[in-house]
Amino acid sequence: MAPVAGDAAYFKRGSLFWFAVITVSIGYYTWVVLWPENIPFKSLGPLGSFTQYLLNHHHTLLHNGFWLAWMVHVGESLYAMVLCKYKGITDSQAQLLWFLQTFFFGIASLSILIAYRPQHQKHT
Repeated sequence: MAPVAGDAAYFKRGSLFWFAVITVSIGYYTWVVLWPENIPFKSLGPLGSFTQYLLNHHHTLLHNGFWLAWMVHVGESLYAMVLCKYKGITDSQAQLLWFLQTFFFGIASLSILIAYRPQHQKHT
């Protein structure tokens, strides 16, 4: 069965709540890994103390985890393109939106695409 024409351009924006949580989290993680000298540890209370501990005792793990997280996001984005093709989303703008949204927000975006069930035309 072929997908209905409207499915070709399917795109759904993810939850603003999760996008905000992910943006703040990855932003903080980026700050910790790339500019740790600029972090006001004392001003951040327990989060600052925990961050300072991680930097002092697990710097390599933090650094490698940061780059691994971005590689996972790249992989998720590429998988989103495979899913678009599989689910009949052929519109290039919709595909680009899925790629970018999944790259920046990972599973919060990809889960929407995974759950999407395209409508199919009935052949009579």
